[in-house]
Amino acid sequence: MRLDQMSPAPGSRKERKRVGRGPGSGTGKTAGRGHKGYGSRSGAGTKPGFEGGQNPLARRLPKRGFKNRFRRAYQVVNLDDLGRFEAGGEVTLDTLRDHGLAKRSLPVKVLGGGELKNGLTVKVQAFSKSAAEAIKGAGGSTEVVAYREAKGD
Repeated sequence: MRLDQMSPAPGSRKERKRVGRGPGSGTGKTAGRGHKGYGSRSGAGTKPGFEGGQNPLARRLPKRGFKNRFRRAYQVVNLDDLGRFEAGGEVTLDTLRDHGLAKRSLPVKVLGGGELKNGLTVKVQAFSKSAAEAIKGAGGSTEVVAYREAKGD
């Protein structure tokens, strides 16, 4: 096979339609737009959701609920997950990230799912009541730290 003998597979390449180029082209005069009417004008086309003047679906359906713009989203870590750390160790956002339990993009909240057997010093952004009690009950301590946005991570 040589480069000068290569050609595309039959039917794989299609020439673009050149509209408005005379009667012999098949799409001359009105250029495939028909006669008069909205679709024949330049700039014609409807907005997304337009249903021809019928009341659109977005207006027909009832509006419900409310979304709090100021909601703080946490990534969740359970007590079971903290069991992999050595007793007496310190758990921070960085150590959680190193163990694949958290991303840097969101603050962390420790929840009381499961049991904790070893005492740890846990420094994250939030704790549930049950999680804080369980950590203290296991001989550890909790510390709420401010969340710092990660730059470049």
